[in-house]
Amino acid sequence: MADLDSLMKLDGALAAFEFNDRGELLKSQVADNNAITADVIDLVAHVCVANEAIAAMQARGWEKVTGMKGFYPVQGLSLIGFDWTVVMHGNQGVILPNSKADFDKAYAALGA
Repeated sequence: MADLDSLMKLDGALAAFEFNDRGELLKSQVADNNAITADVIDLVAHVCVANEAIAAMQARGWEKVTGMKGFYPVQGLSLIGFDWTVVMHGNQGVILPNSKADFDKAYAALGA
């Protein structure tokens, strides 16, 4: 598991956070001068858990229907918004501006 300090060193990182399996925020760090609040991160953490559950359901169904393997278990995911992107793996995530989102570096920093 990465520490939040290392996630915040990613280029342009707006926030880094850790959450439990129910999506409850455990800890977070937010870069200065941005509009991301603890309430926003709490919501994002819940969205991460919900979307990972949906992705796992779809991956399992796809494997069973097609016989193809390698989609499950889901290893992490990215949620791309209008201005910023959330990259999550395990119970951690980092929020990056879309203009600086380097998915490979983010997943590597998250320990993927």
